[in-house]
Amino acid sequence: MGLLERFEDSLDRMVNGAFARAFKAEVQPVEIAAALQREIDDRAAVTGRDRTVIPNIFNVELSDHDYKRLAVFRDALQSELADLVKAYGAEQQYTLLGSVTVTISTDEDLETGIFRVRSEARAEVSAKQAGSNAPVADQPRLILGDTAYPLVRAITRLGRGSETDIRVEDPGCSRNHCEIILGQPVLVRDLGSTNGTFVNGAKITETAIEDGGSVSLGSTTLVFRAG
Repeated sequence: MGLLERFEDSLDRMVNGAFARAFKAEVQPVEIAAALQREIDDRAAVTGRDRTVIPNIFNVELSDHDYKRLAVFRDALQSELADLVKAYGAEQQYTLLGSVTVTISTDEDLETGIFRVRSEARAEVSAKQAGSNAPVADQPRLILGDTAYPLVRAITRLGRGSETDIRVEDPGCSRNHCEIILGQPVLVRDLGSTNGTFVNGAKITETAIEDGGSVSLGSTTLVFRAG
């Protein structure tokens, strides 16, 4: 049994056969699953020897009619589609930068039976400091999305290597990419990275950064907050 057949069988069992009864026309879940596989193959990027990075964030946009039909099974479908992406990635020996998320949404401009898949490879960032995921009001920190990474050392090193203080799992990031030096002013210093460090969009060797400034490593951008 192929991956798509296993997906369809698993999803159908989860909702007690509801899919077999409900989806005889318009967009079917297996069509979305097949589209995700194509998106993965189309967006796969070779970043090094034996390393091919694929998207891990997917947004499936449906017409209003199709979305309403699928909405009752939305959570189950999103979970099964995420599992399929992980299984297909492992089967093809692809690399995922972070956890897989599949979100189903609606686009009123789409006609019934038509859907669109958008994707991106989003690096996963982690920090050695305990409690780094909790917002800190009075401490310098870097922000990525809804997560705060406190700068608790005089010098905080960022990069892809396991020895860094804030690890950025991004193929465009060097093992030891840059460092943040606390002082007056706060400095960002590039550590001879392959692709360079950018502060507020400008490539730097060393420069001061102010509250609200951005630091970009590869395709990952973090926002500095002075606290």
